[in-house]
Formats: sequence, structure tokens, C-alpha cells
Amino acid sequence: MNGGYISVSFFLLLSGFILTYNYAEKAQRGALSARSFWSARFSRLYPVYAFSLLLSAGMLIQEVQAHTKLDFGLGVILTPLLLQGWHPALSTFWNTPAWTMSTEAFFYLLFPWLITRRRPRQTGTILAILFAVWISGLVLPGLYMHFNPDGDAHPDRYSVGIWMRALKFMPLQHLPSFLFGMGLGFLNEKIRPESRKRLVMGLLAFAALYLILCVGDRMPYVVMHDGLLMPLFGGVVLCLAGQNPLARFFGLLPFIAIGEASYCLYLLHFNLWTLLHDSHLLEKSGLIVFDPWISYLLLIVAALLTKKLIERPGRNWISRRLQPAPAQ
Repeated sequence: MNGGYISVSFFLLLSGFILTYNYAEKAQRGALSARSFWSARFSRLYPVYAFSLLLSAGMLIQEVQAHTKLDFGLGVILTPLLLQGWHPALSTFWNTPAWTMSTEAFFYLLFPWLITRRRPRQTGTILAILFAVWISGLVLPGLYMHFNPDGDAHPDRYSVGIWMRALKFMPLQHLPSFLFGMGLGFLNEKIRPESRKRLVMGLLAFAALYLILCVGDRMPYVVMHDGLLMPLFGGVVLCLAGQNPLARFFGLLPFIAIGEASYCLYLLHFNLWTLLHDSHLLEKSGLIVFDPWISYLLLIVAALLTKKLIERPGRNWISRRLQPAPAQ
């Protein structure tokens, strides 16, 4: 669980891949409207985001105690606007995992422009671009390790220096992950779905990730957090986007259901876990003997219910109101 933070980088990379997979052809035909794209993303993501803030309202009591009045006021304004990630001191304000949605909002703003640029056609060119993007994602972590601006002898996931927070949470540093995912979307078109290369890449990538997670505490945190693992994540994505035993296994209904609710799970898990354990509900009910597995199960159930009761109705409601008015 100590290496769970790397899943954020995977999520951002996967976002670039999925958007490219779904919109590249439409963009090349000139049929992609920025307004329709932004409306679709907003209606899909904001209902759960708003619900996560409402559910986490009790955390504002702690935020009042932890910040000056000015910073608290800024946090209350910036967080609902998906802008908290641009303020390192407030990036985890109100709902800690929600900083990634500030980053995603920035990517969504750029995507209609990025996807309509001239796309690489040759496999070699795509691979060269992926390599360059990967290296670019290691530049800022490398500079941090060299200059150590926070003076932290052993920076890790619990380091709170302002430069570390900027490195971890500000959107620009994570742009290479998103661009790498977009590049994978183009590379995916060059590899046949049934190609054995996909399965080999996936098996090697899964094995390497497992080994890295086993020794993760001994590896530099700043490059592990974002950048270093892009090629391995790419191997996993290309494998699961194909037709092979691994893709079929993760295509089973339980995995699909959890995958579809993963956004809800991600936004809700941190504060729901806190609320669940601070309430001592598990102790009072005698279910504490099954912890942490009972907590994981309850979080998954909560995510599935949120998708059904909040995300889908909210998306439909917003979509109806954001649709362009019919011509008179």
C-alpha cells in the first residue's frame, strides 16, 4: 500500500490514452468541437467531484485550524473551481485526492488543441516522441534531487516542503504523463490487437512493476511519484488494449464494474476511510476483526452506489442543460 501513490501517474497517463483512443479519428476529420468535448467531460466528472466535496464538508473544520484566514478563503474558492492544484499550499485542501482533478481540468482544456495538431505517422517517430516525453517528465524531479530546495535529507511521500508540494501537485509537472498517454494512443493504432507483442509487453511490465513496488522505499521518491514508470505503464496499457488472455481476464464483469466506478472510488476513498474509522462504526458492530478488507469492500460498494445514484443522473442533468439550443 505504501506504493499506491504511483497509481495517480497511471491514471493521468491512462486519461491521455483513452481520450486519444476515443477522439483522434473525430479530430482528424475536423468533427471535434471543443465546446462539446468540454461539456462532455464536465458533465461526466463534476457531479461526483461536487458530491465528494459535500461529503467531505466536515474536513473544513480541520482546514480552518491548519490555514490562515486568507488561505482558508482561497481554498474554499479555488477547490470547487478545480484550481487548487495551482496553489502548492492548498493543493490538497478539503479533499486530498481531488488535486488530480485540478490537473485533469488543465489537460482537458488543452486536449482539443493537442489532438488537432499534426499527428506522427511512423512508428519510429512515435517511439522517439514517447522517449522524449518520458525524459522531459524526469527533468523537474532530477532538478529537485540535485538542488534539494526544501533541505529534506530523505524526501518521501510524507515530505511537506513547499517545493515538494509544487512538484507533486502542480499540473504542469504531470503534463508529460498525459502526453505520453496520447502518444500511446497513436502507437496503439500501429500494433494489431491480437499481436503477441502486447501480451509480452504486459507480462514484462506487470513483473517489473511488482519488483519495483517490492523495493519502492529504496528508490528515489521524487522520480517514482511521476515520470520514471511511464514506459512500464505504457506496456500495461497496450497489453490490456489488445486481444489476449490478460485483457480477457481484466475484461471480466467484476473488473469492468470496479473500473467504471474507479473515478468515484478514487475521489471518495480518502475521506470516507477517515469517516468510517473515526466513527468507530466497525468496532461497535464487531466488524473490525475483518479490517482492512471490510473497509475495502465498503468503499467499493460506496463507489458503485455513487456511480449509479450521483454520477449517471448528474451527468444526464448537466448534459441536457449544456447542449446547444436548437436553431430557430
